[in-house]
Amino acid sequence: MTTEEMQRIANEMNFSETTFIFPKEGSGDVRMRIFTPKAELPMAGHPTIGSTFALALEGVITPDRREFVFELGVGPTPVSLEWSGSTLSFAWMTMPLPTFAETIPDRATLAAALGVSTSDLADGPIQAVSCGVPFLFVPAATRAAVDSVMLDTKAIARCLAGAGVPELPVFIFTLDGSVDETVYSRMLAPAFGIAEDPATGGASGPLGSYLVRYGMVSPDTARHMVSLQGVAMGRPSRIHISIDSHDGVITRVRIGGRSVLVGRGELI
Repeated sequence: MTTEEMQRIANEMNFSETTFIFPKEGSGDVRMRIFTPKAELPMAGHPTIGSTFALALEGVITPDRREFVFELGVGPTPVSLEWSGSTLSFAWMTMPLPTFAETIPDRATLAAALGVSTSDLADGPIQAVSCGVPFLFVPAATRAAVDSVMLDTKAIARCLAGAGVPELPVFIFTLDGSVDETVYSRMLAPAFGIAEDPATGGASGPLGSYLVRYGMVSPDTARHMVSLQGVAMGRPSRIHISIDSHDGVITRVRIGGRSVLVGRGELI
């Protein structure tokens, strides 16, 4: 299949991401390409976890395996497997270590582009962070503030351009009111053709890394975090995040979860 054909299929399916599995080309088990409706991504979390479960259902990944390696745009990406008998029950994806990039100093303009006030924002930098794909992280003071965000795409584009930051997906989060979950979040990515994503594994690794870097969680808590995402759009998801660090330096980033089969089909 050509890149153009895969992009057309992803646009037609209109899921947040669509994956295409190919025979391996290097040291991994398979090669995988990932597309949003508008663009190809070098990596993404949920498509990797979901494709792991799909390959287990198809018998490509067998219960004797404890690790499976995808060849992605960012390089070989290992997934650790947990089984319940012959059924895959959980998968952990190891992500590249984080890079922390540009910050947005003009909080008032950024808040206005999100449809909230500066008082709705929490302490912490508004910053681009990447574990393969960059996202702009915006800390909010409350869950109500997170839910009230209404992104003005033109205003946010002007705000980012004014700060010398490329157009990025926006990830809004808060630690307010979290009991069963560590953090409450939303992800908006109109540039990728995704108005809002109910679950974003590719952003969850950088999210956990942000929380560790700025001391918002303890090192022990960082190894067992859950991000509750998608509530505002009626599609709640719980994304497991594990960040290992030593003396303040992040040494491993993992995101994990489980998937269920919701349908099968054939493209002709």
